[in-house]
Amino acid sequence: MNAENVKSQMRKGTLEYCILLLLKKEPAYTSDIIQKLQEAKLIVVEGTLYPLLTRLKNSELLSYQWIESTQGPPRKYYQLTEKGIVFLGELETSWQELNDTINHIRNN
Repeated sequence: MNAENVKSQMRKGTLEYCILLLLKKEPAYTSDIIQKLQEAKLIVVEGTLYPLLTRLKNSELLSYQWIESTQGPPRKYYQLTEKGIVFLGELETSWQELNDTINHIRNN
């Protein structure tokens, strides 16, 4: 078994959650999302992020608006919808339960 494969799957499993957490704070442009994820040591490329954002938008968890840019064409800023806020709450509960379970197993 390859530890890198398992770690990659773990990161993929938390990526949606991390994106929703970032967008809970404020609407964001795609490159801003990538930068914030990279600052958190979660390396993501545009080729991974764009399809994920589209899937979240098609699921009505995100919406976007075009905002004029001083450095070129307008930019698409993503934000949580009401449905996205509810979904994020469910993920936060699940994350806490999973974290509690792992900590219990680790410490006992």
